[in-house]
Amino acid sequence: MSRLVFSRKPMRFAAARVASSLMPGRGAAVGPLSLEPDEQLALPSPEWVRLRPRLAGICGSDIALVDGTASAYFDPLVSYPFVPGHEVVADVVDDPDGARRVVLIPVLSCEVRGITPVCDACAAGSVNLCERAAFGHLEPGLQSGFCTDTGGGWSNEMVAHRLQLVDVPADLSDEDAVVIEPTACAVHAAERYSGRHTAILGAGTMGLLTLAAITVRAERGEVERSGPIVVTARYPEQRRLAKELGADVVCAPDELPRWVRSASQSLVMGDQLTGGAADVIDCVGTSDSVQQALRVVAPAGNVHLVGMPGNVTLEMTSLWHRETCIRGCYAYSRADFARAIDVVRRFSLGRLVGATYQLREFHDAIAHAANAGRRGTVKVAFDLRPKEGK
Repeated sequence: MSRLVFSRKPMRFAAARVASSLMPGRGAAVGPLSLEPDEQLALPSPEWVRLRPRLAGICGSDIALVDGTASAYFDPLVSYPFVPGHEVVADVVDDPDGARRVVLIPVLSCEVRGITPVCDACAAGSVNLCERAAFGHLEPGLQSGFCTDTGGGWSNEMVAHRLQLVDVPADLSDEDAVVIEPTACAVHAAERYSGRHTAILGAGTMGLLTLAAITVRAERGEVERSGPIVVTARYPEQRRLAKELGADVVCAPDELPRWVRSASQSLVMGDQLTGGAADVIDCVGTSDSVQQALRVVAPAGNVHLVGMPGNVTLEMTSLWHRETCIRGCYAYSRADFARAIDVVRRFSLGRLVGATYQLREFHDAIAHAANAGRRGTVKVAFDLRPKEGK
């Protein structure tokens, strides 16, 4: 029995950053993540329960953290040491209602933190915008998996408030369940989809899940598709899945301006198109991807940042000149999880979990997740299930 613990060790942060500059994911071998014995956490209040994780995903924010490339913006919003892992399907330990398999809503909002009255965002149901992430009876942490008091999914036990639990339908596998949380992020992003000409940058986990959520919205008649969806993908498996999940055009990143120009009947003006896509959804979050989003978005169009950005550098003159809107898209509400379950079921999205690892194999697991597209994989997860349960 063991857990992966992330500690505040500045020299190891620096070493991880150097290692990851050579190959993404290599920071795990030299950074401040270590395999340690289990430690049982206290339950903060009677509303909390113990969870025994089955599967726990590795996401882009986890990789940025381990590689030492995460933005310093998050420093006041985490507490050390902590156990990572917020994409979690788990069993409730000693639940009075019997065996219960749940997905975690990791956001540590006002009610979860025992704060009354709740902030305006939580009162409106927008727990993703909670203003009290560093207050209440918990140490700072935007989410479980970044808070020392809650633990995280990269372990054999963590704790969670009952409001954070969503029951997993019996017809979904553990692999289906572990992608419900990132799919909830995608559902939240898909609410911004207007039906007009749209470009999705990136066909990793978030790009593909956002595309799937958009397709389900269109199938249900919630939005009318009046323009094509163009998706950029670097690798063959990404291209195949993007077409399967509803893309009209799938192209390499450097081919995107040509496809957008054709669809919007634009002219080329220097490095800029005279027209462009009405909406651009950036699921990559690098300086290059955000800059490309600004190049291909239409005047008065919208750029939605779904992929967690690091420290980006931008030429922003076109933002002013073309009255473009850049808007972040972070996390979800509880209602997004019910819709996420429908999207996962519609496309059997558990099949995106292409590799699982034991905790002791964390060096290999994180290196695989950081290079998933190149290796023909979408989602990588830690498998905490007993061997006889596999």
